[in-house]
Amino acid sequence: MKVLLVEDEVRLAEAIQRGLGAEGFQVELVHDGTEGLFKATTGTYDVVILDIMLPGLSGYRICQEMRKAEVWTPVLMLTAKDGEYDEADAFDLGADDYLTKPFAYVVLVARLRALVRRGAPERPAVLSADDLTLDPSRHRVSRGEDEITLTPREFSLLHFLMRHRDEVMSKTEILENVWDAHYDGDDNIVEVYIGYLRKKIDAPYGRRSIDTVRGVGYRLSSGG
Repeated sequence: MKVLLVEDEVRLAEAIQRGLGAEGFQVELVHDGTEGLFKATTGTYDVVILDIMLPGLSGYRICQEMRKAEVWTPVLMLTAKDGEYDEADAFDLGADDYLTKPFAYVVLVARLRALVRRGAPERPAVLSADDLTLDPSRHRVSRGEDEITLTPREFSLLHFLMRHRDEVMSKTEILENVWDAHYDGDDNIVEVYIGYLRKKIDAPYGRRSIDTVRGVGYRLSSGG
């Protein structure tokens, strides 16, 4: 089984390389993001391990560019960063699993074997509402021919609304699915992000695709 490991902590990377080698993995090691992206998009691997904080390009960017290039090799994010937002962003950009340092080595091996057994995921379907489209695999949103740039959180919110288009989704449902099931901050954050989305996907095009259902929640219309 061939693994690409993109990790800039040299001692840790070499330790992982030796350990995985003893488990029967063939590990190719890269220490910067630019070379990591080149290897990931031109080579053939069973799984790619990406650190998030890398010189050159971040692990987030590598994963995003892999999916844009339609490279579906399973990706495990391995990082010192912790928190639900980092994990959510990793999954939003196309990662398949996430492991925080310090980690148990046996857990890393088990996760890798599970990803290899699972194989490359099928490309997710492109979602649409009239001329508004969202491609989860490429992390791309377009209105007609215009590509729209969204932050990871805005993308997640739009993705959730488009998966439930023509349904009214409450603030609670949005918080649990786009933020975190245990989020205990101000629920007005949903209203704020709905406003951000409207300014990007509707206002420049004279559209009103996201409706506010007073006292209930928000609905994205399939009519765009």
